[in-house]
Amino acid sequence: MPIENIKIRLLFFGATADITGQRRVDVELPPDAKAAEIFKKLISDHPLLAKHRLYFSVNQKYATGDEILNDGDELAIFTAVSGG
Repeated sequence: MPIENIKIRLLFFGATADITGQRRVDVELPPDAKAAEIFKKLISDHPLLAKHRLYFSVNQKYATGDEILNDGDELAIFTAVSGG
């Protein structure tokens, strides 16, 4: 029996949404995919992202890239937020 892909939702905020032209997109990945794989692909697909200090979260918790993604996870990509 073949292993089914998982589906995750990518969310883009601020400059990342401007660069990618999207606020959210659903993506299919192989099982046991790590968050870092998505980070690398996003920068490859959208080189302007590399000019920003990017932050990531998986299910609203800061991510390092070592996280193994699960079906239904939410991966958010955003830049530093300033304010007071």
